[in-house]
Amino acid sequence: MKVIKAPVLGFCMGVRRAVDLAVEEAKSNKNVYTLGPLIHNPKVLDDLEKLGVQIIEESQLSAPSSLPTAHCSLIIRAHGVSPSLEKKLRENGFASKEAFASNEAGASKETYRIIDATCPKVKANQLKTRELIRDEYFLFLAGESHHAEIEGLVGYAQTDGNNYSSSNCMIVSDSNEAKNAAAVLYEENASVKPALIGQTTISQDEYRKIADEIKNYFPELKIVNTICSATEERQEALREILTQVDAVIVAGGKESANTRRLFAIAKESGKPCALIENADDIPKEFFGYKTVGISAGASTPDSIVDEIERKFITFFS
Repeated sequence: MKVIKAPVLGFCMGVRRAVDLAVEEAKSNKNVYTLGPLIHNPKVLDDLEKLGVQIIEESQLSAPSSLPTAHCSLIIRAHGVSPSLEKKLRENGFASKEAFASNEAGASKETYRIIDATCPKVKANQLKTRELIRDEYFLFLAGESHHAEIEGLVGYAQTDGNNYSSSNCMIVSDSNEAKNAAAVLYEENASVKPALIGQTTISQDEYRKIADEIKNYFPELKIVNTICSATEERQEALREILTQVDAVIVAGGKESANTRRLFAIAKESGKPCALIENADDIPKEFFGYKTVGISAGASTPDSIVDEIERKFITFFS
């Protein structure tokens, strides 16, 4: 049996940065929380929990006093948050790491500090969204409506507390939704200045299809290239090995959007494929193929890929 790993897989820069920030903070502070899951990978979250890093939800943050422990660090996860939530945190007594260290901006010994682990590329996306809104564009946001990154972008698209669904943006998850949304908007106001901005992990092909559907109604659509190069590289690397293997394993968290898109690409090839979170999840039938490919999402650590490869090799040794 032969195992072929995709030439590009595993942790991207943004995920590695977020994990490194959390690990480093856990070394000096026993009270570390992440606002929602830091990334979408169960193994990594379990490892962080063993270091004392705990997950806390927005509903628990009405005020710093609502936290389980005092003088903690709060990490904003890689997917980012809306500016209104970040403002709310700071108004409630949370301070940036820098302000906390210098005892500025009310960063007293009673203050909880914020560590922003938002992926730099997600942050650039957020700022671009704000810029487009200020330039009076109507935005089509391409991505999953309940994904943390899209929720953050919606926050950056909101102005003066207006409801985004009836004011300045719409979320479209695929080309069908894009077609319907564009048709509705055209009926309501054909003279809007439209722009398309997407979740950094959306597939290039789906993004193009979404753009094409919107352009049928709004030919002057401004298309912003917001797809992370790490996402594209992993998708292209998977396509590269698909021609060389009999079956494909996609490793990563099932809540990970970029991992699910890799799995969708593998399924489209028509070859047997499986999305697994660890080596124990490998379907038995995959040990019967002569050549198996391994791809992995941007939040999948190298250790999981190595375990999967090792299990195949050990089985046939």
